[in-house]
Amino acid sequence: MNQRNWKTYFLWVILSEAAGMIAGALSRDGMLAFLQSGAQSPLSPPPVVFPLVWTALYVLMGIGMAQVQLYGDGNTGRARNLFLIQLGVNFLWPLIFFNAQAYGFALLWLLLLLILVLATTLEFRQQYPQAGLLQIPYLLWLCFAAVLNFSVFLRSN
Repeated sequence: MNQRNWKTYFLWVILSEAAGMIAGALSRDGMLAFLQSGAQSPLSPPPVVFPLVWTALYVLMGIGMAQVQLYGDGNTGRARNLFLIQLGVNFLWPLIFFNAQAYGFALLWLLLLLILVLATTLEFRQQYPQAGLLQIPYLLWLCFAAVLNFSVFLRSN
């Protein structure tokens, strides 16, 4: 792999991880309050699981975007734009859920994120099939997150 490729992978993985780390830092107090309140879903895994899973998912997201940029058909603007939009929507979800405790709105926001990630995945698949496959764990995790979010919403009302 040449130096240009490494830089592209590094850029997209770091951008993805940075979005997650900043969102996590901004929502940390709300997350701690949420965990102490006992409002989480009975289906929720131990808190330590979330940062581990998200770290892996952000790596896969970044690798997928790098592959599209490096190996796509040259018309990758739509894929890049969808990726950046879904990353922004992803960034805002913990702020809505943990900080604002707007569980119903967070669920709707998460459904929007799912639609955007599905569109991104399909676009990635068209550009470079492996990049689309790398987004499948992200889609599955978001489906699980929607179940957890829905459970919290029901318990809070």
